[in-house]
Amino acid sequence: MQEFPGSAHVGSFGLATAPDPAVWTFAAAGGFTVVSKDTDFAQRALLLGHPPKVIWLRIGNCATPGVVTLLKLQLAAILSFLADPALSVLALA
Repeated sequence: MQEFPGSAHVGSFGLATAPDPAVWTFAAAGGFTVVSKDTDFAQRALLLGHPPKVIWLRIGNCATPGVVTLLKLQLAAILSFLADPALSVLALA
């Protein structure tokens, strides 16, 4: 998502087909936040804590522009979440 500086798709790191645990380990080691529609990442974060933090997109099928719009609309909530050391998961709908 080029709309957000510093953002990258897992494919940019050769992880497009990697299993969730590999993505999780990579994100934790690299200081990344996982943004996903996948319930598994949210559950993993609730079970294991962070890093990495997880932004769970609770939206149906939509194109990338819809995801970008949601993230832009929720930017204040996202920044607050990222700054709070006690939180592991942010659910956005």
